[in-house]
Amino acid sequence: MAQCGTLGSAALLTPLLDSRAAVAAPKASAAIRVGVIGCGSVSGVYLPHLTKSSHVQVVSVCDRVPERAEQRGEAYGVVHRYPNIDAMLAGEPFDLLVNLTDMQEHGHLNKQALEAGKHVWSEKPMANTYAEGWRLLELAIEKGLRIWGAPAVVTSPHFAFMSKAIQEGQLGRVAAAHATYGHLGPTWSSFFYEEGGGSLPDLGVYNLTTLSGLLGPVRAVVAMTGVITPMRRIDEKGDVRVVAEDNAMVMMDHGNGTFSHVQSGFNYFDPHGHEGAGQDRSTISLVGTGGAMQLIGYDWEPNGVDLATQERQSFERHVKDAEGYVWEQGASYVAECLATGKESLIRPEHALHVLEIIIAARESQETGRRVPIQSTFKWPVL
Repeated sequence: MAQCGTLGSAALLTPLLDSRAAVAAPKASAAIRVGVIGCGSVSGVYLPHLTKSSHVQVVSVCDRVPERAEQRGEAYGVVHRYPNIDAMLAGEPFDLLVNLTDMQEHGHLNKQALEAGKHVWSEKPMANTYAEGWRLLELAIEKGLRIWGAPAVVTSPHFAFMSKAIQEGQLGRVAAAHATYGHLGPTWSSFFYEEGGGSLPDLGVYNLTTLSGLLGPVRAVVAMTGVITPMRRIDEKGDVRVVAEDNAMVMMDHGNGTFSHVQSGFNYFDPHGHEGAGQDRSTISLVGTGGAMQLIGYDWEPNGVDLATQERQSFERHVKDAEGYVWEQGASYVAECLATGKESLIRPEHALHVLEIIIAARESQETGRRVPIQSTFKWPVL
């Protein structure tokens, strides 16, 4: 599963592509027509949010299991339902593809949508290799389109508070950060455990996005990845062999002596379960010469931020009753950006940077080396 060799010439694309140049003209607040591909479990969370957005008109749904598309269409009043992307692209016109399929399918489906003139919001990752992801972004810019990749963590008020505290110097010089996210692993599909899956692109991606968003682009990675549970019982398949990592430890160098660490896996007991609802412990912590800060709850469902400084040495809870952020809002958010011309805080270069980190972590495990990261993104995010 050595994807590390796929960097190739794409790694030379270190000058930041200005994806803002690809923004289509605002549609004068007209609703963005959305087609959703992938009607599995994630669509059951996305579709309620999309169908409530004043900037969105969901015009079609698509799934390779036609019954699932029929069920979602019936539940959310979506008339046009398709069994494959070819039929979808040839059917009812739409502006934005929302890709909620298995992660191994994202790259080629996103490419097909861009080639057909559609903007793309993709669940993570937006491609399976860094090189493939850069080709997608280049294709989007060439065609005057936009592509974005989940997660949407940088749009939360908790991320905004933490970013502001760091930029204002409340932590002094930030020295280190740690993040963790894991559970006992999904049972509803085998793709999480197959080649191109894994705990890093499914779970660790949230923390990697948050920490790079807070501390800046990563310069190098050292990591260990492995498999704790070699066989998994999948609801519709029975026992399957685990190929992709289900346990990962990633250390990142952000430059100037600042380091961070992410652990993720499908072998973590959590009394809050897979959903993580109501998580009241800190899952991300940062410490510097002048203060310490902790995110309470997961970064995809945050519940508050604790901050202590040299001036106020007891932790105080901030952003504790904030509303207006849910993890599934990414597609609705970028549709609003398309409709109004507002520039998105979620940028494809950031998603690609995180994808390169994931691939570099696997290369580090295979080679035992510290792996340099060559991509970058606009930072600070806010």
